[in-house]
Amino acid sequence: MARESLHQLYVDQLRDLYNAEAQILKALPKMIEKTTHTGLRQALEFHARQTQGHVERLDRIFTMLGERPEGEKCKGMEGVIDEGQDTIKRYDDQDVRDAALIAAAQRVEHYEMAAYGCVRTYAGVLGLPDQQELLQQTLNEEGDADHKLTQLAEEVVNVDALRAG
Repeated sequence: MARESLHQLYVDQLRDLYNAEAQILKALPKMIEKTTHTGLRQALEFHARQTQGHVERLDRIFTMLGERPEGEKCKGMEGVIDEGQDTIKRYDDQDVRDAALIAAAQRVEHYEMAAYGCVRTYAGVLGLPDQQELLQQTLNEEGDADHKLTQLAEEVVNVDALRAG
């Protein structure tokens, strides 16, 4: 029984992630449009392409499981995205807004890393090594995106925002 309930938790969390990725795909073009820093724009555009790959990996996992990806609304991601959009709207100065964009994007990344870390672990416990590997690939990409955003913030964007003030 415990194995069945962990399996259902795994599927439910995958569905939640699938919806989260769909919300991110919808939000990223709006973020990219607001960005003025070239390096940040390129990082967000690259991550938008990666995010499409994350959805494709999740599709593969659902196929392996014989499950459909629909059914869960990720309220957590909805809140993170809404909060990020509200934060970005508060700043007229483009350099400060770019710093706010990074903060919003990193909140999204951290939410995703937590969620992917959990489902990757569930896949391991459930004896699904192929799925565990696919989820680890996505987790690695999320971590790389977070590190890139940190680098951009520390080396350029936050410095420019400081000068703007």
